[in-house]
Formats: sequence, C-alpha cells, structure tokens
Amino acid sequence: MTGPTVVPSETRTLITGITEGWDSASATLRLWHRDGDGWRPDGTPWSGVLGHAGAAWGRGLHGDGAPAGHAGPVKAEGDGRSPAGAFGLRGAYGYAAASPGGALPYTPVDASWHCVDDPASRQYGRIVDARTVAMDWSSSEPMRRSDALYTWVVDIAHNPGAVRGGGSCIFFHVWHGPKAGTAGCTAMPRPAIERLIAALDPADRPVYVLLPREEYAALAPAWHLPPPDAAPAK
Repeated sequence: MTGPTVVPSETRTLITGITEGWDSASATLRLWHRDGDGWRPDGTPWSGVLGHAGAAWGRGLHGDGAPAGHAGPVKAEGDGRSPAGAFGLRGAYGYAAASPGGALPYTPVDASWHCVDDPASRQYGRIVDARTVAMDWSSSEPMRRSDALYTWVVDIAHNPGAVRGGGSCIFFHVWHGPKAGTAGCTAMPRPAIERLIAALDPADRPVYVLLPREEYAALAPAWHLPPPDAAPAK
C-alpha cells in the first residue's frame, strides 16, 4: 500500500526513525508536527537503538510486510528486528504513578502486568494485568522490570491484528545505552522518551515511521513524509 492513507491526513504528530540499512541497530529519531500541509521539526534529531539484528518490514498502516515494489526482510516473532513501516501509537506505561506529561493514556504498572509474546495465547500481542485475565501463555514480557528500561514505555501498534507469529510487544522505551540493541523495540535516552511522551496527544493521531534511509527517500513523496535528515544524529 502506498499513498496518503499510510500517514492519515488527520495525523498532526509524526516520529521518524531513519536507519542506515536493514541490519543496522541504530536510528536517527525526530519529532515533527504538521502545520497546514507541511511538516515542521520539533527540536533536533536524537539517537535511538533498534533490534540487535536491525529492522524488517512489519504490519501496520502501510500494510503487511513490504509495500508493492519494495523488498527486504519481514518481521517475525523472536527475530531480533524492529518493525519497519508506518505505525499508530497506543497507550503509555511506566513505573511512576503519573506520566511525564502529554495526553496519551497512561497506565502505571506493577509485577502483575505483562505483554504476551506467546503466539498460542488468546492474549498474544496484548499488554494485560494477569490478575484480570486467564493466564494461558507460556512466555511474556514483564512490564515492571528489575532495571530502568521500562521506566517509560509507549506501545507501538505493530501487528494490530495480532497475526500469530507476526511479532509482538514493540515499544518505545529507555535504552541501556547507545551501543546496546533491543529485542525489537526502539529505545532512547530517558530524557528523550520523557519529552516524546509529553508531546503526544491521541487527538493528533500520532504515527511512527521507521525505515532504512534508501526506503525512506523512495517512499517519502507517496507517504507525504518530511525530507530525510541529511546525517545521523551524533
């Protein structure tokens, strides 16, 4: 799928992630707001990290897998790649009682909260409170970790139809550091994700677009994206 429906016309907030290639585990991230028919940057680009194996076409607003005429790996559960394409954003989660700002729905979590990554579960791809659902999964991602990575989390709407094995539990979250890849999420410094959450409002229909640089340049006109940054963030 290509065309203006990839990034809805109602979308007023956009996060772009540009990586240097399918196997790169780092990305240059940037926040944009739509002003009239154009995009204006909000601040400067910042660095993020991706899945340790790089990126792969995911399931999202752009469709399932690679758009027509494009190639590249396709995201699968457990492949260590971050999904590429265009994705809506769902709620925010974290360890604190309240979010750092913004209007995105926020849920404070404790040890009972999990994101289910077992494709055989009826809860596959969902963030759930284990006290309120039947636990039919053999594996899950704890939302309250023993480290700081999930201090703040934004749920990226990858594989919204929960296609079995298509990939699950894809987030923005706090990174270990600039050299440490993720299992498939996009991670960044804590100040960056705090600023990002504070800028998100569901009324603006926020969208995240993650693409290798060559794919971004090729798809930007059809997807009505801002021009790619000239160089990676330092």
